[in-house]
Amino acid sequence: MKWAIIGTWRMSLEGIIAATEILKHGGDSGDAVEEAVKIVEDFPLYKSVGYGGLPNENCEVELDAAFMDGDTLSFGAVGGIRDFKNPVSIARKLSHEKFNIFLVGSGAEEYAHKNGFERKNMLTDRAKKIWEKRVKEIYEKNLSPYDGHDTVGVVCLDKKGHMTAATSTSGLFMKKRGRVGDSPICGSGLYVDSQVGGAVATGLGEDIMKGCLSYEAVRLMESGIDPQTAAEKAVFNFSEKLRQRSGKAGAISLVCINNKGEWGVGTNVEFSFVVATDDSMPKVYLAHPENGRVICEEASEEWLQEYQRKITSPV
Repeated sequence: MKWAIIGTWRMSLEGIIAATEILKHGGDSGDAVEEAVKIVEDFPLYKSVGYGGLPNENCEVELDAAFMDGDTLSFGAVGGIRDFKNPVSIARKLSHEKFNIFLVGSGAEEYAHKNGFERKNMLTDRAKKIWEKRVKEIYEKNLSPYDGHDTVGVVCLDKKGHMTAATSTSGLFMKKRGRVGDSPICGSGLYVDSQVGGAVATGLGEDIMKGCLSYEAVRLMESGIDPQTAAEKAVFNFSEKLRQRSGKAGAISLVCINNKGEWGVGTNVEFSFVVATDDSMPKVYLAHPENGRVICEEASEEWLQEYQRKITSPV
């Protein structure tokens, strides 16, 4: 049986490299997905996820995460959780519960504490400086406060045919306290069915959740459509619907894998993602929409170096 894993954005590369080691030795997709997302959550320079994630308007880091098992359709999620490391692991723990599988705010924090998850101040000095700089820009230049909404999402198929998916994000930068986007919502930010495939989304959550796009991509695959066409149809059709109904569509990107290990990408903006399969080492790709299709190409060395320079540059 083939294995495959796909993740949103360049930031998922290190996590997918680690997950690949689990998968190629016959490990479980749930462990692989959790490990991949945890590595992104733990890296302080990825400013839209976990430790170092950008704070809300009150300078508080509120995190959302979800986990889904494609064999059982079990699902767990947390929203607006503060001061706990690795919310994806808390979400996975919740997916084993029969009731109360989606907890938010203080309820999620109480559950995490009772179940022994590690407390940690997730606000870094770097993230605080970025927040302070943004507050100043908003006041001096009358700029929109909102910027940055990149979710790490991972879908995985292991050698036994078991599929899982997970997401994690700090959400919209400068968001209102308590705001939750699509990422932890089943069917919107993620969906997976081991008999069909799985998908995860990233972008403007306020728009993505209106279309339940991850479920839509899986539904299209279930109808017999290949993953690439399913991802394109899900993103392009709904983007056009939003433009017709409200005049515009936010940034929307989606990655998916079917139960054969074939993958696809849909996006209405330029977007980076990472893929690894049993016959291909982890690689970073760039995708962009062009004439109703999505064009994908491997990221150049120059692009990768510029990415590294950008995330490590001083605030």
